[in-house]
Amino acid sequence: MAFNNRQEAGKTVVGIEDARLDASLSVPFRDYMFDLIANGQNDLVIDLSMVDFMDSSGLGAIVAVFKQLNGEGSVQLAAPQKAVHDLFYLTCMDQIFKIHGSVSEALSS
Repeated sequence: MAFNNRQEAGKTVVGIEDARLDASLSVPFRDYMFDLIANGQNDLVIDLSMVDFMDSSGLGAIVAVFKQLNGEGSVQLAAPQKAVHDLFYLTCMDQIFKIHGSVSEALSS
């Protein structure tokens, strides 16, 4: 599987083990995240450190996760590479999501 998760500092850290979060992975990623939420894990940190490309479907999957929480938790993003960070900036999604330089920063926030 291209995803993993662990509990740390009271949060669920979700790692994406693929260089691309695009149409081929967006639905499996969204479903994986929805399963975590259904199991009560709603304080989420998405580790984007390995992702060097994300398209609109990947962005849409992360937005869907945010909406699925319905205000009952949080989604924070950690360690995005420049191209991924630029996507969040260009779409103004950096105003919706808290973006941290590292997972440890996200955990301590």
